[in-house]
Amino acid sequence: MCRMCEEPERTAGQQYLSEVLERVREYGWCVQGVLGTGNRPPWAYTLGLLGHGLPELVVTGLAPHPAAALLTEAAERALTGGPPEPGERLALRGHPALEAVALAAPAAHLHFAVALYGPEIHAIQLVYADSAGVFPWSPDYRAGQGGQPVLGERHHG
Repeated sequence: MCRMCEEPERTAGQQYLSEVLERVREYGWCVQGVLGTGNRPPWAYTLGLLGHGLPELVVTGLAPHPAAALLTEAAERALTGGPPEPGERLALRGHPALEAVALAAPAAHLHFAVALYGPEIHAIQLVYADSAGVFPWSPDYRAGQGGQPVLGERHHG
């Protein structure tokens, strides 16, 4: 018998949160994707890094598979060597130019992380340069096309 039949009073959101918790317990963390709608680009974030004393990691403007690949590599690196610091530049497979940006209001964007850990969460966005090496805080990013919202203020250190 399925869980929905065994526990009909549970909502779909509660059911999904339960499944996410199972993945976090089994693997230590997972990736949550959010599909884009209309003119809002997709984004994804890790769930479970907070349980390891690390900030969650976020990426915006990438399709689910590339976002999951980038976040997986970044999470594995954070688990072994610590998280990226705001303003830090780093390179990952497929993304030679990344910059870490602290989210200004992570609870507004990481709904499942809030459900797991409460509203006082921390997150770092991995902001990537376009194919010309230009970051989204430049008007020349993607020839002015946008597509990668930055969810915090760039660290000028």
